[in-house]
Amino acid sequence: MLTPNSKKRYAIVGAGALGGYYGGLLAKSGLDVHFLTRSDTDHIQSRGLRVDSIHGDFVVSPVQAYSSAHLMPPCDVIIIALKSTQNHLIRELVTPLLKEESVFLVLQNGLHVESEFEAVAGSGQVMGGCCFLCSNKVGPGHIRHMDYGHIAMGAYLGEDGKSPAVSQSIQNEIHRDFLEAGIRTELVENLQYSRWKKLMWNIPFNGLSVAMNAPTDKVMTSPAARQLAIDLMVETQASAKVCGIEIADKEIEQMIAYTDSMVPYDSSMRLDFLAGRTMEIEAIVGRPLREAKRRGFVPKKIEMLYQQLCFLQK
Repeated sequence: MLTPNSKKRYAIVGAGALGGYYGGLLAKSGLDVHFLTRSDTDHIQSRGLRVDSIHGDFVVSPVQAYSSAHLMPPCDVIIIALKSTQNHLIRELVTPLLKEESVFLVLQNGLHVESEFEAVAGSGQVMGGCCFLCSNKVGPGHIRHMDYGHIAMGAYLGEDGKSPAVSQSIQNEIHRDFLEAGIRTELVENLQYSRWKKLMWNIPFNGLSVAMNAPTDKVMTSPAARQLAIDLMVETQASAKVCGIEIADKEIEQMIAYTDSMVPYDSSMRLDFLAGRTMEIEAIVGRPLREAKRRGFVPKKIEMLYQQLCFLQK
């Protein structure tokens, strides 16, 4: 088993806007971090990983970067920073990195995205994290961090909530490593609460940014679009409730206030749409929609948004 107080080796699978930022901070702090970078490998190996951040710019060099997982050493903590649209590649990408005691930390958007990793590593070996981050990849090995950065992480207990948890001591050590790297991190007991809470932002603002072809500030300054975003938040809150997750009304008010103060931001889904890439429609909108409907609640506006996104994707 992965033992407490042992020096942990981290793998970052995906060095984009999210993995490049968090992985860069972990490596900068002196941890043993290995990046699966694929297309950027040569650039990062020769020039390092550059992060322009509101908290201070930095470059990590040299970087332990690899074009293939088969070239990487087995790791204790495997951080998944790819988008969920790449999860069909999971076994190919992570199998060479696995040790018997490896723990996954899945930093992806959506609901129950961890289940696919539980199928690879087994129950009791998977954590999830909700990242509240405004960050973009702006060039090879170059990340621009514009706002926020907080992570709510915790043990994944399975779709039925009955899987064993990653040991508390291991959770605590991963949490400590992130804090010491300067990453504001909260260790949560109820990961699904954090997942649904983030969906209350992701469903309206990722979805509407594509359907309306507008960044967040344009949505917020249009009275009609702003009200639609709030309506989608309320439906997401109601969907969470039928799934056993109670989220207070004040959270909606707080999210609206945060979004009002946010720098103008293109959601990850809109950036994917504009680039002609597959969007995270299923993880962010489709799966929560189906979970609510399975329990007898039909969130009409979320369902319509899902149908629009599916059309636009094709």
